[in-house]
Amino acid sequence: VAVQGATDAARAAADIVLTKPGLSTIVVGIEIARVIFGRMKNYIIYRIAATLLLLVFFFIAVFALKPSEHRPKHGADTTWPTFFSLPVVLLMLVTVLNDGTLITIGYDRVIPNPRPEKWNLKVLFVIALVLGMVSCVSSLMLLWVLLESWTPGGIYQAFSGHSGVGLQYGQITASMYLQVSVSSFLTVFCARTRSFFFTHLPSPILMFAGSCSLALSTALAVAWPNSDPGGVELIGLARMQPKLMVIWLWIYCIVTWVIQDICKVIAYQVMNAFNLFNIQNIQEENVEAFHGI
Repeated sequence: VAVQGATDAARAAADIVLTKPGLSTIVVGIEIARVIFGRMKNYIIYRIAATLLLLVFFFIAVFALKPSEHRPKHGADTTWPTFFSLPVVLLMLVTVLNDGTLITIGYDRVIPNPRPEKWNLKVLFVIALVLGMVSCVSSLMLLWVLLESWTPGGIYQAFSGHSGVGLQYGQITASMYLQVSVSSFLTVFCARTRSFFFTHLPSPILMFAGSCSLALSTALAVAWPNSDPGGVELIGLARMQPKLMVIWLWIYCIVTWVIQDICKVIAYQVMNAFNLFNIQNIQEENVEAFHGI
């Protein structure tokens, strides 16, 4: 290591050249590297979880939940399709807004790990699987409830208070777009911490990007004009009764988000308690390798 002010010969022979006085810059460099490593882990967890949510949800929804079988004999304005799908334009909006929020993870506030770190992909995959599956199950449950909205005495009619009146298929499409979007964006805040999401506040830029994406997705779902992009009926949630549907959807997403975060914390605690996937030994090996350098 060549310190500041070292001779040219010392600089040429050194592996590391410090440009500032003292050795504290080495500590700063290690801390920055660990912050970057933490951001990379958060990105990978979220990316896998979001991909699982979309792929598994649509795969199961297409084969298991057929809207045409739930169409009421009286009250539906249009013919319901034989399988569920979202218009391509909505999927594009989910992806674009998702990626826009994801970019800001590179500027997120991360507390550097006091211990040396090493990749443990099995742990990352398990956490991503837990986050993705909770979101996927919540989406499938909501889709089933909405398709059964015309069933007398069903869950939807029991909570909505509109006995005998269900949702048009365009409203179901808009509701599922909003739920998938909100669940996907909220998962970002679960993926960035090992403990509960409120124990470590995100950076202002991540909060701003997430808030903008959530607000824009909500506005699109509420105000979308009556149309059928790609042959799929789509009706804005504010254009037909119940006008408060968007509030119920947000409450549902927040509740499932809290459940998702609790499942994540439990998964970490179980892996640490039973040393699954060698999670504790890898941390000890990192420390030994660091001291051996």
